[in-house]
Amino acid sequence: MTAEGHLDRLRPTAARLARFTGRTLRGEWHAIVVDPVRQLARRGLSGLLLAFLAAFGVIFFHDVAQHPTGAVWVTRLGGVKADLPLWLSLLRTPVSLYVPALDLPVWAGITQLFLAFALAELTLGRSRTLAIAYATTLAGTLVARLMIAIGPGWHGLGLPADCGHVLDTGPSAAVVGLFTYLSVVRRAPVVFTLTGGSMVWESIAVPNLAGREHLIAVGSAVVLGLLHGRRERLRTLGRSLLPTTRTPRPSPTAPTAPTAPTAPTAPTAPTALPAAASVPGPASPRPAGGRTGTTAMTSLER
Repeated sequence: MTAEGHLDRLRPTAARLARFTGRTLRGEWHAIVVDPVRQLARRGLSGLLLAFLAAFGVIFFHDVAQHPTGAVWVTRLGGVKADLPLWLSLLRTPVSLYVPALDLPVWAGITQLFLAFALAELTLGRSRTLAIAYATTLAGTLVARLMIAIGPGWHGLGLPADCGHVLDTGPSAAVVGLFTYLSVVRRAPVVFTLTGGSMVWESIAVPNLAGREHLIAVGSAVVLGLLHGRRERLRTLGRSLLPTTRTPRPSPTAPTAPTAPTAPTAPTAPTALPAAASVPGPASPRPAGGRTGTTAMTSLER
């Protein structure tokens, strides 16, 4: 086959691929940029409350940690390590979201933090944004503890015991989780490649504690994103898996006792007949020999 024949066969495929890419990019532009901007114009700055609080919290704890006494209190409030008791780690995890990591620049990450919380709040709402951020951070913390407990080996899944002494703080897991969840829910492959995909590559290139937690945050956010909007289907599936309980058969009803015969009622008095119509009496006989209309003569007239 000539080169022109190959080109003729590839042109329809290239055209379909170009149309698919254009529709995907246009849909992602509307889902990630246009819709949040419309929500911001409608709600105003109140729609960025979580973004402002997250950025302010990181800046506040960073400034406090610059002093020796402040660093002690920041560690006591939000310092999470794998060698701490589990209940203490769970208690400090919400505050650890605002404590900046030691090996990451603060001011460079605040832009990503603000953008992640702003897009999530405008798209998902405040309650779901907080839930996703906390769930992905908590998943990274708990699975990292499990990896340290396993120890090195297990085909690279385990971590050495020295990682248990590393301070595990920072909002990076929440940021990655929010971006990944948004990219799955809103079908944004470009955002996923720039955020979740880069974290996967980082965890493979640098297999440290932070990289593993980012990878876990990406995985948990993907699972939560795939489960989004399937609550009724999950409920139906759960009900179908539960054992069905047999409904008890209705017991046969006992025969009802015959009712006693009712006493005969007394006959009612006959109603009074209607009054008889008055019969006119017989007409008086006419006087003999008299004319009609004349009256009888009295004794005085005689």
